[in-house]
Amino acid sequence: MTRKLDGRTALITGGASGIGLAIATLFAREGAKVGVLDLAPNMPDTAASELNATGGHWAYASCDVSDAEAVTEATTTLAGALGPAGIVVNCAGIDVIAPLEEVDLALWNRMLAVHLTGTFLVTQACLPAMRDMGWGRVINLSSQLGHRGAPGMVPYCAAKAGVMGFTKALAYEVAPDGITANTLNPGPIDTPLVASLPQEVVGAIVSELPLGRLGTVAEVAGSALLLASPEGAFYTGASLNMNGGHVML
Repeated sequence: MTRKLDGRTALITGGASGIGLAIATLFAREGAKVGVLDLAPNMPDTAASELNATGGHWAYASCDVSDAEAVTEATTTLAGALGPAGIVVNCAGIDVIAPLEEVDLALWNRMLAVHLTGTFLVTQACLPAMRDMGWGRVINLSSQLGHRGAPGMVPYCAAKAGVMGFTKALAYEVAPDGITANTLNPGPIDTPLVASLPQEVVGAIVSELPLGRLGTVAEVAGSALLLASPEGAFYTGASLNMNGGHVML
């Protein structure tokens, strides 16, 4: 049986946990060779077990996506192990909640560096190979909060809105080479980060959702698969909003 991503190579940042790992395992099950970039020196055992269970071919490289030299080294290493990536998923991210008056310049810069600069650096490193192939898929993780905002999250919302703008402009640039660029904008998803919040906070969030529940990492991964697969070839510059109705556009 032909799988949706047979013959493709994907590179996924932040792929050692949460949404990134869900995307990595789904892509591997669908036939892609998967390169994972994350901060840990080695792939965590649990994540490695999940990828091994797919029976797919994968490799790992430790990398801070905001470090240009580290990105060049890591993407080169993974391309040597798996072949050049035709699919790039920029999923690495951090989240800090603080009122704007308490946000120092270091936190502001770090938030933009991981989300926005990291997306720029990894995409830039992989584009030449995509152009050579005449085919590529850039899938960037933004957030519904890039649309709606949230108190205590000004740096995060600004960075995620920046990812949306970056992706739309990129879509114009790369379309002539057979490359698409899109964003995924998840709403409240059942991840360890959300699970660590006080129950009353999570309950208040869920009460605002028309669907009345948190989303799952599998649902986000399924949207990423659509954008990477042949069925998603006519999407570019698009924002897919799997958010349970929290933001309707």
